[in-house]
Amino acid sequence: MNVYTTDKIRNVVLLGHGGAGKTSLTEAMAYLSGITSRMGKVSDGNTVSDFGKEEQKRQISISTSVVPVEWEGHKINLLDTPGYFDFVGEVEEAVSAADAAIIVVSGKSGVEVGTEKAWELCEKYKLPRMIFVTEMDVDNASFRQVVEDMTGAYGKKMAPFHLPIRENEKFVGYINVITETGNKWQGKDVVECEIPDYSKENLQICRDTLMEAVAETSEEFMDRYFGGEEFSEAEIRSALRTNVMDCNVVPMTMGSNTLCQGIYTLLDDIIKYFPSPESRERAGISLKTNEIFQANYDFSKAKSAFIWKTIVDPFIGKYSLVKICSGVLKADDTIFNNERDAEEKVSKLYVMQGSKPIEVKELHAGDIGAIAKLSDAKTGDTLSTKAQPIQYAKMEISTPYTYKRYRAVNKGDIDKVSQSLQKMMNEDMTLKVVNDGANRQTLLYGMGDQHLEVVVSKLANEYKVQIELDKPKVAYKETIRKKSDVEYKYKKQSGGHGQYGHVKMTFEPSGDMETPYTFEQIVVGGAVPKNFFPAVEKGLQDSVLKGPMAAYPVVGVKAVLYDGSYHPVDSSEMAFKMATIQAFKKGFMEAQPILLEPISNIKVVVPDSYTGDVMGDLNKRRGRVLGMNPLPGGKQVVEADIPTSSLYGYCTDLRSMTGGRGDYSYEFVRYEQAPSDVQEKEVAARASQVAEGGEDA
Repeated sequence: MNVYTTDKIRNVVLLGHGGAGKTSLTEAMAYLSGITSRMGKVSDGNTVSDFGKEEQKRQISISTSVVPVEWEGHKINLLDTPGYFDFVGEVEEAVSAADAAIIVVSGKSGVEVGTEKAWELCEKYKLPRMIFVTEMDVDNASFRQVVEDMTGAYGKKMAPFHLPIRENEKFVGYINVITETGNKWQGKDVVECEIPDYSKENLQICRDTLMEAVAETSEEFMDRYFGGEEFSEAEIRSALRTNVMDCNVVPMTMGSNTLCQGIYTLLDDIIKYFPSPESRERAGISLKTNEIFQANYDFSKAKSAFIWKTIVDPFIGKYSLVKICSGVLKADDTIFNNERDAEEKVSKLYVMQGSKPIEVKELHAGDIGAIAKLSDAKTGDTLSTKAQPIQYAKMEISTPYTYKRYRAVNKGDIDKVSQSLQKMMNEDMTLKVVNDGANRQTLLYGMGDQHLEVVVSKLANEYKVQIELDKPKVAYKETIRKKSDVEYKYKKQSGGHGQYGHVKMTFEPSGDMETPYTFEQIVVGGAVPKNFFPAVEKGLQDSVLKGPMAAYPVVGVKAVLYDGSYHPVDSSEMAFKMATIQAFKKGFMEAQPILLEPISNIKVVVPDSYTGDVMGDLNKRRGRVLGMNPLPGGKQVVEADIPTSSLYGYCTDLRSMTGGRGDYSYEFVRYEQAPSDVQEKEVAARASQVAEGGEDA
């Protein structure tokens, strides 16, 4: 592949709902530009961008793939992203590297939740965008309906650049709104045709909208527009390019991916209307001067790059996908990673074409490429030089809140599972492993159930290790409400020295729920010698790890040793420790033991129309709604305190309830007394485990 200068590069991310046609659109552009000699199909598992085994098996995109195409002396880096919400981290990574977006909408399904989320991402990152309506060859596809829905949702900035021509219910061509010409497909060729009468009124409306947008770019144009003057095609295109780059106009066009119709004009429009990287801003911090470093994709400045994605594959190895922020990166350059305080040599530079690495000599500012085998580098790291070290801000990636407990199926695979998951976490920033020592379980966090299923499948098929997922244990705790006074005498005789330890103790609430226990001794007269006090405390330390009620950690207990007795020969530290453990069990159960459950504060962001359903569901989950706060765009934040145990499965239920439009986040806030039914259930479960000789028995 040729080396391209910054002005000849376009970085375009494809966004949209799952199944809208992003991958087949990428395939059509790859075919038309000559990368492939025949068009692959998602259903056949032979597309350029969906190369992963899981993607081919499930027929969905799971990872973002880069497909650079060469068109009219330009390089277009296409970033094909997943449409399913469980893989939103991949989308966020791609958006951070893009300079413009194509929001793909199915002409058959129309505007969907994924379309709305794609728009919100473009707004957040101020990305110039274009709407491409696919499946226009399908009978019930409606470009007009998509235009109306998008205009209703986002205003008059929606500007159809093309209108469909249909004959006998078939999609046969398009009208160019700018040139006011009709075009029909004849095989691979496009020929001019008459504009159908039924389209003329709609064409005039669309053209008037475009002319208004053109007129608003300058006072001179405004005067000419009101004076009834016509603009030249060059003036129109120049003004529209300015408007598109400022996000004031969003072009709408359409086609058929499978028939490769409308793709040629789409590629042309990407070059005509989308910005090259040099039109975008990018700033970091110069670590040498602590001043702002305005990179702005300027090839003449010190070289720097940002790792926006990592590919870790058991078959093709590790690749760090980079976007060059300034300067020119060349093979054999030495780069400095300030984050890891490491210098590494770039032996070879690549551009990724799906799974295929193509070697290149250099990458100019604004280009996207890949570096193989950077040992220490991770996604989000900045690469620069030691002479001019630079740091760019980290990208924002969604936090995973869905979690399950996992176990290795074969105990001998525990280390291998851990290493494999570590590799997968380097690749996927929305995957997280947490070791919950209190409940002796390891938790796997992801963006949803489907995300976790894919991880399990990937481990089995690519890393050859198996794990099973279970409902996680909840981190309950035990404490007491009243005071108890107990004594216990530990006495054993079995030839030679015996064992003797005798303690009298009180147990009561300490009021401090942050610490398991506090220990005091008020023994008088040497009833229990001082040298056995540490043994008594050691007994307490062991006892609070697993409470007598349901084997959960104990908190908030004050233990006082006030009396006891000892034997000058048979007493030992072990005897007093065992006496304390038994006294604790007895005293704890006599002091009105209770179970404490963790409470989380949850914030649910939903459109206004779903607030009633969400609040009702939170109430069913024993949540206490604290209030609602309005957000721009007709949304509400519903805030509630809810038992952490009730959050299991909430991701799936919220998506189902809101059609995928709801988002949520939560954090632990405190412990509260569990209701009696919850306590009884946990105590019964504990008794059942003990009876069966389970893991905690």
